[in-house]
Amino acid sequence: MRVIFMGTPAFALPALNALMAAGYDICAVYTQPPRPAGRGLKLSPSPVHQLASQHQLSVYTPTSLKTVEAQEMFRAHEADIAVVAAYGLLLPRAILEAPRMGCINIHPSDLPRWRGAAPIQRTLMAGDRHTACCIMQMAEGLDTGDVLLRRPFTIAEGMNAAELHDAMAQMGAAMLPEAISGLAAHTITPQVQSTQGVTYAHKLTKDDCTLDLRKSASELYHQICGLAPSPAAHVMLGGEAVKILAAVVSDAPKGSRAGDIHRGENALILTCAEGALTVNTLKRPGKSAQSASEALRGWSLPTGNIFSNNA
Repeated sequence: MRVIFMGTPAFALPALNALMAAGYDICAVYTQPPRPAGRGLKLSPSPVHQLASQHQLSVYTPTSLKTVEAQEMFRAHEADIAVVAAYGLLLPRAILEAPRMGCINIHPSDLPRWRGAAPIQRTLMAGDRHTACCIMQMAEGLDTGDVLLRRPFTIAEGMNAAELHDAMAQMGAAMLPEAISGLAAHTITPQVQSTQGVTYAHKLTKDDCTLDLRKSASELYHQICGLAPSPAAHVMLGGEAVKILAAVVSDAPKGSRAGDIHRGENALILTCAEGALTVNTLKRPGKSAQSASEALRGWSLPTGNIFSNNA
């Protein structure tokens, strides 16, 4: 079976590895063009590009798939199926219909919940305790295609975005051979997505990364989990945008109000509208991630209330 693989970031690597291990004929790999990276902003190929090159696979990096030339080249591969994992470009109808069995996509959410750009982060930020990994037949709408396979997943307490990312990447990769063989043998019945419970995982913004201590500690805890370790949620402490990488919900110190900062010998506590956050891991600007107890040594962090400009 001739397979086109389309992916760009590290999330897609287990899927490409799984297809190679299963012995599929990967006739082409499509990925985003090299981007500037590092201090020198040197052009760097994507993780998928690097892996494909290591295995002498043919790599294509078009900036668009809407041109006649790009679509003719895609059809020329005469693929049976295209497998998509976090590719990053819109697939027009001509591309979706080019492979004999169409295009399938790994989507790391319990569709139709969290369609869109940031399903892993939005799942955690919403405090969802259960999610799923879906293999979906791609359609022109935003993650609206029929679901071929669905595997449920229980989110562990304290799991952050990086950990859920890795779990979903591995789960999706493991599901691919079953999805492809089942689709080829017509032993899978595609399930139309429900019109109920549709939510959208909008792209993250700077506002998503700001911790507002006027919210509840529980809400901010989920925000921290959903954004850790990168881009990370931050709060202004002592005039610095401090990234909070891990915290637990705790009781607010007696008599405190939202925005109060409390520092003990080994603890940093931020009082919220309801409850408080006891910070476990943080990152100050220009420094490496540290435990709160390590960071507090030698840090003249003033206590007080951040909304009263005392910290």
